[in-house]
Amino acid sequence: MRNLSIVKKKFFDYADHIIKNNKISHAYIIELEDYEKDMIDVYDFIKMILLEKTHSELESVSDNIIKFIDNNSYSDIKVIEPEGNNIRKKQLLDLQREYSNKSLSGSKRIYVIKNAEKMNQASGNTLLKFLEEPEDDIVALLLTNNRYNIIETIISRCQILSLKEADILDEEEEKLLEFLEFVVNPKKFFIKYNYFINNYISDKNIAKEKFNSIEKTIIEYLNNQYFGDSFNEKINSILDKVDEKKLLFYISIIEQELLKLEYNVNYKLWIDSLFSKLIVGGKKYD
Repeated sequence: MRNLSIVKKKFFDYADHIIKNNKISHAYIIELEDYEKDMIDVYDFIKMILLEKTHSELESVSDNIIKFIDNNSYSDIKVIEPEGNNIRKKQLLDLQREYSNKSLSGSKRIYVIKNAEKMNQASGNTLLKFLEEPEDDIVALLLTNNRYNIIETIISRCQILSLKEADILDEEEEKLLEFLEFVVNPKKFFIKYNYFINNYISDKNIAKEKFNSIEKTIIEYLNNQYFGDSFNEKINSILDKVDEKKLLFYISIIEQELLKLEYNVNYKLWIDSLFSKLIVGGKKYD
């Protein structure tokens, strides 16, 4: 078994949990760091789904399915890539027609959409209809470098997995911790408004980057809690004080508001709105 980075290990730990507990979803969005390198892991995940084996078990499996997948000749895997700059509605209609018939092999069928952020409204709506009526034997894998560029209604119908390396740098840890304190204790934001704006999110792009980092930090913390793994002690000291349901609520608000930031010119009003929602909505978990 090849050596895995911390991020990839967490990806496959979660994938193992899905397989062992028969919790395979009908649709996943997988964030990639590098398409060329990360496709190896995507195809390992596909093999796990089709063979119902954990990642470590794949190494000892001898099966024609693996050979066909490695040769890009497995009939129950369909890969869709952008035509030009877009994924077109016709590509997804063709997929639906092809998958309207049952699999000849009797196994699950998987379709992979590369650069899923390149779906326009028409192709996105076509896929949405497919996702809204999922079949047990069909699994969608939507690949992207940034899930926030995918249509919001599609995101809401998919589970999110990530192969992206954490973009939190050690030298920025102290700033991250202070910023995290603001997010999970949002009342502090309005008390130190000018300090917060000047030191952390002086423009729209920085705001997006910082809130992405915070979301990933909370998700990683929750995943470590779930699997009983150790995590950054300083981050634990902050997040251990916050109810898990409240953290999940904060994540949902951040995700919703990050999607809006793409279209919101006045990012300061956006920040005010985000923290107001964190405060008001978080009260029910106090």
